[in-house]
Amino acid sequence: MLFKKIAIAAAVATTLAFVGCAKKTEEAAADANAAASEAVEAASEATAAADAVAASAVDAAADASAAAADATAAASDATAAAADATAAASAAH
Repeated sequence: MLFKKIAIAAAVATTLAFVGCAKKTEEAAADANAAASEAVEAASEATAAADAVAASAVDAAADASAAAADATAAASDATAAAADATAAASAAH
């Protein structure tokens, strides 16, 4: 009789251990899913930030290109003015 009670207690303990492990596994899976979801959200935010930086870089490159074109035009005007001054100086001699 005592052996039977010990066997029943061991069976109950084993069952509870398996149920407890199963719950821990489910909790771990839920935690892993939550972490994966957070990682996906962070990656999405990083992609959006990278897109914003790329758009800003494109705008900055366009502004720099326009400034370079203005500088080239100014240099061309200065070269023409220098040529005119040189011609006037030659004519004055």
